[in-house]
Amino acid sequence: MSREEYDLPRYRAKKKRKMRRRKKLLIILLVFVLLCVVVFFYFQRNVTRVLISISEATMRASTTVAVNDAVFYTLSDELRYDDLVTVERDEHGEIVAVSANALKINKIARDTASISQSNLKNLSLNGIPIPLGALTGIEALSGVGPRIPFRIIPVSSVSCDFFSDFESVGINQTKHSIYLNVIADISIVMPSRTENFAVVTEILIGEFIIVGNVPDTYLQTDIFGDKLDLTA
Repeated sequence: MSREEYDLPRYRAKKKRKMRRRKKLLIILLVFVLLCVVVFFYFQRNVTRVLISISEATMRASTTVAVNDAVFYTLSDELRYDDLVTVERDEHGEIVAVSANALKINKIARDTASISQSNLKNLSLNGIPIPLGALTGIEALSGVGPRIPFRIIPVSSVSCDFFSDFESVGINQTKHSIYLNVIADISIVMPSRTENFAVVTEILIGEFIIVGNVPDTYLQTDIFGDKLDLTA
């Protein structure tokens, strides 16, 4: 028997072993790819949903704190009714006009929007703390485990508007309530999804009693007019 005839069975066996190894590697590769696809879709449908829910709840709470702090700072000085509203009377003391102080109102609104925006930015610099259990995508475990700073950086813009309400509280007495409406539009951006929502905070600036008959044209309208869009 020649050397070539002697080595042929060994060569064929070696070749078969190589083919089997290739098939195994191909099967492992296919299983790995399939597993990656399953994990991706699971993350897309479940984990992302839980992360968005936690992020939204966190940002709603943070926005309330940021806005309240901004309003407290902006209105730290004592605010008088005359600072916001001018009541004009005729020679008999009757009310003929009620008008808003546009300069003062715009300053309060702009300062509140700017400080709220800055507060929100500072609160979200380190990301949103996410419990480790939330990464399983199971809502029952979303609050379980240590919190890790997940790099979800929300994008926000803040706008403010004033509105008022007149209410009769007695003979020749009208209560004028003035409110500041702070609207924070927030976007939570993730690679697989973007969630947009708004947090509206209504704050009572003050309640003032006007002595005298207020004309019906003012009782039925808002003296502050259209919304002041003051995006910071």
